[in-house]
Amino acid sequence: MSYNLKIYSTVSDLPEYWNTVIGNHNIMLSKEYFHVLEVSSPQNMRCYFVGFFLDNELIGGALFQYLDFQYHSTFQKNQVWCSIRNFFGRQFSKDVMILGNNMLTGQNGFYFDSSKINLEQVVPLLDKAVCKMQKEIRKTSLIIYKDYQSNFVTYFNDKAHQAYFKFSVQPTMILKLRKQWLNFEDYLNDFSTKYRTRAKSAKKKLQGIEKRELHLREVKKLQKEMNFLYQNVAENAPFNTFFLAENHFEMMKENLKDNFKIFGYFSEQKLIGFYTLILNNEDIDTYFLGYNKELQKEKQLYLNMLLDMVDFSIHHQFKRIIFGRTALEIKSTIGAEPVEIFGLIKHKSFLANQFMKNIFPSLSPKTEWIQRKPFK
Repeated sequence: MSYNLKIYSTVSDLPEYWNTVIGNHNIMLSKEYFHVLEVSSPQNMRCYFVGFFLDNELIGGALFQYLDFQYHSTFQKNQVWCSIRNFFGRQFSKDVMILGNNMLTGQNGFYFDSSKINLEQVVPLLDKAVCKMQKEIRKTSLIIYKDYQSNFVTYFNDKAHQAYFKFSVQPTMILKLRKQWLNFEDYLNDFSTKYRTRAKSAKKKLQGIEKRELHLREVKKLQKEMNFLYQNVAENAPFNTFFLAENHFEMMKENLKDNFKIFGYFSEQKLIGFYTLILNNEDIDTYFLGYNKELQKEKQLYLNMLLDMVDFSIHHQFKRIIFGRTALEIKSTIGAEPVEIFGLIKHKSFLANQFMKNIFPSLSPKTEWIQRKPFK
């Protein structure tokens, strides 16, 4: 019984039965999603796919992303201070290899058939893939294993991973949908009076705004407006490792079809905001969104989007909404709770590794926030 690995640089080279073994269990590891990454990944990103075989039988797959920071400004705000941080960031990490998906939060980097292999055997195979990528594709300044929950990251607490620094930046916010929520009103009725009043007040501010699902033809037509609204949000973030390609939402819709939802908000037939969802078996992953900055506060667009995501998820009987690791406090006001996730990072320089615990916090800032408890 022997394991072997194969690196694929294009989706067309993947085994025909890839989705049966891997992609059907996590849409973010499907051929369709990989094709999106192939044709519309961020400018500073290159993706590779690895197949794991047991006696020539496909038993698992993984996603690797190479990120180049030579010409990308990670820190956006406070021009002078950010220019200094960007300079030192580039010296420290000119390029990065990630085992996982830097465009999403969560353990979306690999999948193995648990009937063919156990978790103790998975980690050495992932390590083998990391070594193979560094040797055959490109050696990078940094290697990152991304977004593992605490029950899995314990498998890395061995001698082989002592050179890695274990980190946790922001938690991911997850809302588990209760079985008794048959509709949106049931969900609101579980709120305390304060938060229920707040949600209803936000809904009233959307009077006169039309909300509708956007299909592929309309996404193509509105692509420029969507990209502008997305940039409003992306450029306002203090820390960014990439920007989406202009055709990204179109490619997502074209390839993922009904598993990718786009909802737009219109004022006098003009798009003023939108949000996107990835339907992933029993989970919903919230994806990128955008809004008009001037109308955001007046119409409480962001809060309304979060509430509408919950409404959609309850109506379609999903079990969890994975909201990601941004805007933590406002997400807690609609019931999402923090789940700590971990990663491992190693620099090619032995000296840099010794000071990783001091260097890392300045390059990946942590936000202070207050967790709200909206339920009775």
